[in-house]
Amino acid sequence: MITQYLRLTLVVFVLFVVAGCAKESKQVVHLHGETMGTTYNVKYVVDDRGQIDGLKAALDKRLVEINKLMSTYDPTSELSRFNQYRFTKPYPLSPETTTVVKEALRLGELSHGVLDITVGPLVNLWGFGPNKRPEKVPDEAQINAVRPYVGLDKLTLTPQGLKKSHPMVYVDLSTIAKGYGVDELATIMEDYGLSNYLVEIGGEMRVKGERGNGEEWLIAIEKPITTERAVEKIVSVGTNAIATSGDYRNYYEVDGKRYSHLIDPRTGSPITHNLVSVTVVHPSSMTADGLATAFTVMGWDEAIKLAEKEDLAVFLIRRTSDGFEEYASPRFNATVTVKN
Repeated sequence: MITQYLRLTLVVFVLFVVAGCAKESKQVVHLHGETMGTTYNVKYVVDDRGQIDGLKAALDKRLVEINKLMSTYDPTSELSRFNQYRFTKPYPLSPETTTVVKEALRLGELSHGVLDITVGPLVNLWGFGPNKRPEKVPDEAQINAVRPYVGLDKLTLTPQGLKKSHPMVYVDLSTIAKGYGVDELATIMEDYGLSNYLVEIGGEMRVKGERGNGEEWLIAIEKPITTERAVEKIVSVGTNAIATSGDYRNYYEVDGKRYSHLIDPRTGSPITHNLVSVTVVHPSSMTADGLATAFTVMGWDEAIKLAEKEDLAVFLIRRTSDGFEEYASPRFNATVTVKN
């Protein structure tokens, strides 16, 4: 599986309820399975050709290929071999992994280092990786001990491969790889000549065209509360991807203090601000996936500033003393249609 620490799936739990509310006049095929430590769902509207033989096999094959390249759980994957490589000379990467790393580094620079694919050792230190929760909250000395090999400045993508400046640098693509997988499955749908489909992996989603009843695909954004599953908004996003990130389900408490699974690489510690949910709409699921995490880590004011500066479609929810406050960027309002 690719995922090193849990990424919330905030929209998918009601997706199929929303999509199934209206009567469908055309047949919709639902393909599903397991991948990357989570599940995938693909829906497409059947055209004159009928159901397409071999489509699920093609989707499964591509997902296995991606996992074999970018998993941190498979010790033989390309990314695991890079992480096991204890030298500072460039390590050759496949074109696919290079594409994902390049976008992760671009988004890292765009977010001023907040999206950091080398943050894995800090995630593990705080107990949100494969390791168990620590008996004690990490202290400053423990955080400083791993800092020499955490940071985007420790990575350089060269024509010869990916270069680490410290032998212990560890790369985790879980904040962006599921989105890449969604984009790759969407490419397969296009290759098969399909123009009305939905692709989802672990909550990251991309849609095109219409549902079987001729209406747009509807997607639910979850209300950021821990006690129940409820809907904040139902939206249609056109031909786009949508990704939602939050910190209100994956956390632990010690002595009454809450520790989020989202680590701010600038401090080396879990985030403590009141931004609880971020939704990003973008043509690329890979980009939306990475941006959703970056905005969640940076917090309300920084997220609004960057969203407006870069003209990105972003929807934020923060916790207040009176409940919740929403923000929708100008690009979000221009791109998304709210249905409730």
